[in-house]
Amino acid sequence: MKKNAWYAVLGLVIALPLVLSGCGNSGNKIVIGAQTYTEPKILAEMYKALIEDRTQVKVDIKPDLASSPVVIDAMKNNDVQMATLYTGEVFNNHFEVKPTKDRQEVLKEAQEGFDKHFGFKWFDPLGFENTYAFTVRKEVADQNHLKNISDVKDLAKTMKLGVDTTWLERENDGYPAFQKAYGIQFGQTFPMEIGLVYEAVANKKVDIVLAYSTDPRLKQYNLQTLKDDKQFFPPYDASPVIRKDVLEKHPEVGEAIGQLVGKIDAQTMTDLNYQVDVEKKSEKEVARGFLKKIGLLE
Repeated sequence: MKKNAWYAVLGLVIALPLVLSGCGNSGNKIVIGAQTYTEPKILAEMYKALIEDRTQVKVDIKPDLASSPVVIDAMKNNDVQMATLYTGEVFNNHFEVKPTKDRQEVLKEAQEGFDKHFGFKWFDPLGFENTYAFTVRKEVADQNHLKNISDVKDLAKTMKLGVDTTWLERENDGYPAFQKAYGIQFGQTFPMEIGLVYEAVANKKVDIVLAYSTDPRLKQYNLQTLKDDKQFFPPYDASPVIRKDVLEKHPEVGEAIGQLVGKIDAQTMTDLNYQVDVEKKSEKEVARGFLKKIGLLE
């Protein structure tokens, strides 16, 4: 027993400096949170690659956080220090905001509000937004010269709309408000899970659907989104967001991440999502491949 106790004490003495050393290094590591879908996971891998390439900071990624509000709570608690967020998040009652759909104003609200209330640095957008988008088959768009939602007005009464069930029922930002804003009423509406709308329009079960603007199935099924020319939907521009105390300690992290601002448009993000979801590549492979392609990584 004495011999075993001695070994235990000796092991503790040896291990203690290692534990303390690990604690001392914790300031040189950050955790990036990502929501459950592919897009923020790819972006998290981009942030990790850039930070570890250009700084001495190590990065862990915590994927599959249930939603953006969950990500924000994790950042407030310092369990996560960085993530991708979308400007429309300001309308989720985190703090008081002005009712506007102007993209620059919403961005300003996000940048100023998350700085003031939570101490987060909200970067300028990456270059794309992931928001609702009315979508048709490419041949339908070409045949009818459809580029904007307004272009559908004369056809709408002959069209079948496939749409997320909840959107039909939402008074302020759903179908009733949309009808008033655009003066458009579709001939028939078919409520369904949003994940089913892409195949439904591709297979001609419906003529037009409400989809997400960077979903890889747009490419998979050769679908075309229509521009929201009356800016009915709130903007959801994607930006890196990081705790300011991290940037105060490691300003080089902000410099590394800033390299991505304005570099990713909606088509590019759709293509990257496609590579993961359809071609079954890993998020890391896709992220690093893109960074190499645009010259940000060797």
